[in-house]
Amino acid sequence: MIEKKADTNVKTALRVIEIIEVFARETKPLSLSELARHLDAPVSSCLALLRTLASLGYLYEAGRRQGYYPTGRLLAMAQRISKADPILGKVLPSLEELRDTTCETVVFAKLDLMSKRVVYLDVLASPHPISYVAVAGSQRDIHANSLGKALLSTLGGEERRALLSGLKLQAYNKRTLVTPEAIEADIQASLERGWFANLGESIMEDVGAIAWPLKVSGNDYAISVAGPLYRIESHVEDHAKKLRVACRFMEQNI
Repeated sequence: MIEKKADTNVKTALRVIEIIEVFARETKPLSLSELARHLDAPVSSCLALLRTLASLGYLYEAGRRQGYYPTGRLLAMAQRISKADPILGKVLPSLEELRDTTCETVVFAKLDLMSKRVVYLDVLASPHPISYVAVAGSQRDIHANSLGKALLSTLGGEERRALLSGLKLQAYNKRTLVTPEAIEADIQASLERGWFANLGESIMEDVGAIAWPLKVSGNDYAISVAGPLYRIESHVEDHAKKLRVACRFMEQNI
């Protein structure tokens, strides 16, 4: 009985997150029926969640039969959480400088050992109209991602092999490395040359990225510079140098 209740609580929490994501995607007031359709959920369960969120001040009714929309309370809470982040606030100035000097999207990430995936903690968008676009909170496969390879390099050899051997390494295209041996060889080559790469190896074949690991407050992170493959390949050494300098500065000063 306790296990069933816990499972119900998890599903409810996930549904609340899905509601927030729907509003972020649609950016307009949504009626109960529209929200239920987007969530592929029963109207009755959506109604209960909407009423609860509205009673707590997170949603309001835009007008009679005009649907619901998030209040400013959600933004205020998110801003308070973001400002208090113990790491992001410290690295942000260096990430911004790296973004400005490379003019490409910069991603700050960490390895989630529970999901065995790369988690994007912060994303600073490139000023170019054609650029790599991602959002904080996104997750990526470690084997087909420059950040993933950089973060794998921070693990011990045995731990790295154990992690990779337990994963299904999907081949997104002919460039994707799909064996622990191939990934290990790539990691060693990357450490020697000074940058980890994803040059069209993921599901987005026209995207390229280089990454490098760093340790902040005793924890391992990685930073990548990402953009259209043709731009990254033509500036790879210059971007790699700037990336390593940024990582070294953060390690020594944070």
